[in-house]
Amino acid sequence: MDALKQGADALFILLGAIMVLAMHAGFAFLELGTVRKKNQVNALVKILVDFSMSTVVYFLVGYSVAYGTNFFMGAEQLAEKNGYELVKFFFLLTFAAAIPAIISGGIAERAKFWPQLIATAVIVGVFYPLFEGVAWANKFGIQDWIKATTGENFRDFAGSVVVHAVGGWIALPAVILLGARANRYRKDGSMSAHPPSSIPFLALGAWVLCVGWFGFNVMSAQTIDKISGLVAVNSLMAMVGGTLVALLLGKNDPGFVYNGPLAGLVAVCAGSDVMHPLGAMVVGGIAGAIFVVMFTWTQNKWKIDDVLGVWPLHGLCGTWGGIAAGIFGSKALGGMGGVSLQAQLMGTAMGVVWALLAGITVYGLLKALFGLRLSAEEEYEGADLTIHKIGSTPDREVNW
Repeated sequence: MDALKQGADALFILLGAIMVLAMHAGFAFLELGTVRKKNQVNALVKILVDFSMSTVVYFLVGYSVAYGTNFFMGAEQLAEKNGYELVKFFFLLTFAAAIPAIISGGIAERAKFWPQLIATAVIVGVFYPLFEGVAWANKFGIQDWIKATTGENFRDFAGSVVVHAVGGWIALPAVILLGARANRYRKDGSMSAHPPSSIPFLALGAWVLCVGWFGFNVMSAQTIDKISGLVAVNSLMAMVGGTLVALLLGKNDPGFVYNGPLAGLVAVCAGSDVMHPLGAMVVGGIAGAIFVVMFTWTQNKWKIDDVLGVWPLHGLCGTWGGIAAGIFGSKALGGMGGVSLQAQLMGTAMGVVWALLAGITVYGLLKALFGLRLSAEEEYEGADLTIHKIGSTPDREVNW
């Protein structure tokens, strides 16, 4: 029975890893559909290359920073327990690699390729796993201190704060340091609209993300005996809550409608194992509202050109999710209990501050050393032709 349990656990977490790996296709198509046609190839290439760089640095450095274990041993040892430790690494890698995928959407259409790859290596190798270790592996005894202070640990079951808020808040300094796309905001105060290049691809990306998210949340149990249908249904309810509120507030705009479910899913990650489904729907609905309102404000009021709205979507909705776990996870609101609002506020605030420091440090240094931005001519030409020498749909056939 032990051998069967080990095999089942390895398969369980492997399936979760594959589902979250598929989410990276969702990130790629969401970005591809949102950016202008001249930057579609760049969106596709960035997500795959960032994932590959993340895999290497997380295997060699990041996983060890977070959990204190490494893979510098014989394959015979690595294969013990059906290779469970290896597939656990694979699963957690797909979370780590979401950080550069999130950032990619904010800095799209005008960022240089290689400096961003360096940023990916540093963030996934050092900055992200340090906070991951604090939240999920009790590094530095910070969780013990939070529990001693508030009576409960900081809870982030599937990464509202650890993954999404951290990714979104790292992206904010990157977007600001990079500056707005050319001609986006004019001197007379008017704005140039840059509509999505492909609503079908944007919608496809959102659907792939939604489906993969059930691996992201449910498989965060990490062993099959801890699987919870509550997590699955809470994820579903938050997804639809976010969609319906984004539909209403976004006035039928498909960009808002397809980001609404993502906002809900970002927010429910932290408390998906302790909330009541109706509470999860409310959490998702509030996240949908946060995204629509704050995306509009960042673009129109504050003139921050965050192309995919990754700071409102991941940064703010992830922050809300961390706090919401302490509210809707309580027994008073039909939750399982075992949560503390004070602990959630402390842990969430730590994640936000750490991410801001990481973003300012990494992108500030890269801007000083290499520059972050394509030249005006390269940006006008588009990242596809400038960096990759080919467009997404070449307009002419080769003539011999």
